[in-house]
Amino acid sequence: MELRLLVTFEKVATVLSFTRAAAELKYAQSSVTSQIRALESDLGTELFDRLGSRIRLTEAGERLLPYARRVLELTEEARAAVTSAGEPEGSLTVGTMESLTNHRLPPLLELFHHRYPKVRLSFRTTIGDETRRALRQGTYDLGFLMEAETEHPGLETEVLAPEPLALIAAPGHPLTGGTPTTADLLAHPLLATEPGCAYRDLFERELKKHAPVSFMEFGTIEATKRATATGLGVALLPEVTVAAELAEGSLVRLDWQPPFTLWTQLAWRAEKRLPAHARLFLEQARKLLAEQG
Repeated sequence: MELRLLVTFEKVATVLSFTRAAAELKYAQSSVTSQIRALESDLGTELFDRLGSRIRLTEAGERLLPYARRVLELTEEARAAVTSAGEPEGSLTVGTMESLTNHRLPPLLELFHHRYPKVRLSFRTTIGDETRRALRQGTYDLGFLMEAETEHPGLETEVLAPEPLALIAAPGHPLTGGTPTTADLLAHPLLATEPGCAYRDLFERELKKHAPVSFMEFGTIEATKRATATGLGVALLPEVTVAAELAEGSLVRLDWQPPFTLWTQLAWRAEKRLPAHARLFLEQARKLLAEQG
């Protein structure tokens, strides 16, 4: 089997589209199709079922995919070992989220930019299930998760740190100065980011134990903070995202502790052999979050 055919097969198997694979590999679609046919001819079996405009892996394709990924990962590792002369080199596609990208990861990006310029980082903002799916499919090399659970099927995970949460409101809100119960919160408007954020979903689940709940939803953490500061309601957000506003007094922290703990984690596909530059990223992320406390 030629290596270039395995590269094309892995890409098509990941995105399940000849057109998209051709675009990402910068091939003509006819070249992708002919390469897949050549690989199928070499192996004597079909690797994809063609279902009109859609495709899916056959049983043979499913069996080949993990081997193809292992071959490509070893090839990348070998190339890096020979060509980098000891300097970390390679590309990493990392799934992350707004709260981490804006408030925890800038020092890490700065470190790699200045000290490891040959490591090419590409950050993709996704959350929860979407990040896990991209890791399992091989679209992402690494992915940050912020979840209560620390074990995820098909993934290896390293827990980096607990992620404190803060229930916030505008100064002078009726709930300030006391110790509100969960039921007390339901008497006031509740603001939140979109569904899929673990802290929002867990907060909603906790509130529903007492009564039906609805949120005024905002697309981003920044929009949620601004709406909270104007007095529209209360919101539960990662503490790191509101630290500056709490310090300056534009937001206040209510005396309510969530009955769940979130953990910031870094995950990758199970059985994936992390190349040296990915292990370096993991090491530096671990160190950074330990320093941030």
